[in-house]
Amino acid sequence: MWNAIRQAVALVLCDLLIMLPMAGDVRPQPATTATPVEPTTVREYLQKPYIELFELAPKLEFSSQEIESQRQALDKGKELCVTRFKDHAKNYGKQIDVARKTLKSKTGTISESDRKQMHCQIQNLELLKSEAEALSRQAIPTAYDNLNAKLDLIEKWPALRKQAEQELADGSYVNRRFGDVKDIGFRQIEPDQQADIKTGQDALEEMKRTGLLPPEVESKAIQDYVKSIAEQIAAKSDLKIPLHVSVLQSREINAFALPGGYLFIERGLLEAADNESELAGVLAHEMAHDVARHSNKLMKKAMISSLLYQAAQVAAAVLTGGASIGVYYALQYGFYGLGFVLDLNLLGVSRDYELEADQLGVQYAWNAGYDPTGFIQFFDKMATKQGYVNSASWFRTHPPFLERMVAAQREMMFLPRKSNPILQTAAFEEMKKELAPIAAKAEKEEVGKPSLLNNREEGCEPPKKLEYTPGQPIEQICSASPVAVSGANTVK
Repeated sequence: MWNAIRQAVALVLCDLLIMLPMAGDVRPQPATTATPVEPTTVREYLQKPYIELFELAPKLEFSSQEIESQRQALDKGKELCVTRFKDHAKNYGKQIDVARKTLKSKTGTISESDRKQMHCQIQNLELLKSEAEALSRQAIPTAYDNLNAKLDLIEKWPALRKQAEQELADGSYVNRRFGDVKDIGFRQIEPDQQADIKTGQDALEEMKRTGLLPPEVESKAIQDYVKSIAEQIAAKSDLKIPLHVSVLQSREINAFALPGGYLFIERGLLEAADNESELAGVLAHEMAHDVARHSNKLMKKAMISSLLYQAAQVAAAVLTGGASIGVYYALQYGFYGLGFVLDLNLLGVSRDYELEADQLGVQYAWNAGYDPTGFIQFFDKMATKQGYVNSASWFRTHPPFLERMVAAQREMMFLPRKSNPILQTAAFEEMKKELAPIAAKAEKEEVGKPSLLNNREEGCEPPKKLEYTPGQPIEQICSASPVAVSGANTVK
């Protein structure tokens, strides 16, 4: 039952990042037709992928007043919606406190059936509170950040594109940062990459010791395939140290690099990727973090202890019944993922470093023969089509900024054209076939696993109404009348 609830939550959050509200502008969605209707308003164009907007923006003729009006509407909509669900979470918290006090005061006198009912009440309220927090803290802000970036793209890309075309025409583009792409592999982005190997090894061992790292996918074919793609890219990159690649058994859509050449791809990312160029783009981006030694530049001496402290905080919230489980179970089967607990210093995450990793990653994917648009296409998919709970930490470890999309697009304009860049391969399609039964089996085995939303009391009837229902767009969620939060198992 609880597993079904979690799956429903994951599915609906897919819709949460698809459509965003304008304050006071809620319209029913048109019926699907064979011929797509061309957008006519700024708001409608915000539903377009970044790749399409780069082509369309120079042809659009929206006034500065229309752009500013949309920006104000987005800002107001975000504030109202986030505030609403913060209030919901607070109200659920108050109800939990009251329920616990009541339970404590009656614990010696109530019947076992009444005790069970009160346990179920508290348990359901905790679930509803977690849902509201997931919406207010991550899903809604990320969705609005994405739309604001697209709005900025519509406004600013025409002038930026003309500037890039001028740089191409006069040859000044070769003087850009990392513009010596013909020397990839022979240039030095950052010295002493080998100095990070020990740091990465230590962090990896500690993650394994504390149960933070998910196990590897038990498929040699999948592991070998992903490693082969990474090695092809590494051979055409500026990486000077051995590469270690692992595919983790986690439904979270994310990838991350530890210092010293340790790359991790989570199973959910392989499921979400549609072609090999998207996977190559992600691998190249993560590899670039190690090439530029971003973790080393951001790390403090207490980095690893800080990482473990975060993990310990999460572990302390898990009721295991005395069983020893990995912390990743608690993360994965709540509204979180490994990306939420990893120290961002460890991953080298900052605005400037993400820009560097984007540029270098595009170069490495291109130099390895791949279509360099793969990373932007995957990023776009996460932000627009599949930005649900399993990919939420993608936006924490890969923050969405307009500058990143524009810088990557400019870089692709400056790179020499290659004939027949790799988009899709038979090997990728074989990997997806191999992955499907593994993912299905893992989903079945997840039933009953410990989580932050532990079903401590079995047999409870779930809430009659969640904070949202599968298929409900965020327009309805953010624009509906405020929900009155009350009742043991219901929200009326």
